[in-house]
Amino acid sequence: MWRRTTQILALLLCTLGWTFVGCTLAMDHWRVAQLGGQGGSAVVEIAWYWSNLWKDCYEDSAALVNCVDFGVLWTVKPYIQAVRGLLMIGLCLGLLATALAFFGLECTHIGGDQRSKRGTLTTATAVHLLGCASDLAGYCLYINRVVAAFLHSKADPSRMRYEMGPPLYLGLVGSLLIFLGCASLATTVCRYNQPKRFI
Repeated sequence: MWRRTTQILALLLCTLGWTFVGCTLAMDHWRVAQLGGQGGSAVVEIAWYWSNLWKDCYEDSAALVNCVDFGVLWTVKPYIQAVRGLLMIGLCLGLLATALAFFGLECTHIGGDQRSKRGTLTTATAVHLLGCASDLAGYCLYINRVVAAFLHSKADPSRMRYEMGPPLYLGLVGSLLIFLGCASLATTVCRYNQPKRFI
């Protein structure tokens, strides 16, 4: 009974993690920079510069937003192309792994006998881990670029200082949920393979 409950909870954790990762693709403010906000004048003006995987934007204190969409594929920075590709690969692998895990659950009546279900669940766990690694690589690549730009801006005050935005944190939390779900699935599969000891 505990095995079925653990498998269902693990599948829900993985699904929630993949939902978080999918949401980050469409979210704004992957990197943010704030200019202004200094006192001493009658009108305090603040400007925000932010970017995501699809556009660069400028927003002022009057809530007017001007965005420039990234052009054709070959004009986009290579690391943004790499992040896009890694996240898309991870999402495709996650969709495949979720379907495999559903067929491999003990509580479903599809997928064959218990031995084939264990094999399907093992494959689903491996594919989940591969997709999670792809997503983590994409997020870490983007974070590396933001941190490098932040450190360069400290050395050169004329450069803009970007900081990490909420989608990066949400993506890392989603990857952690996927990893926890994979660990739970792997635990249920390993318990199957242990021989029974008779005392």
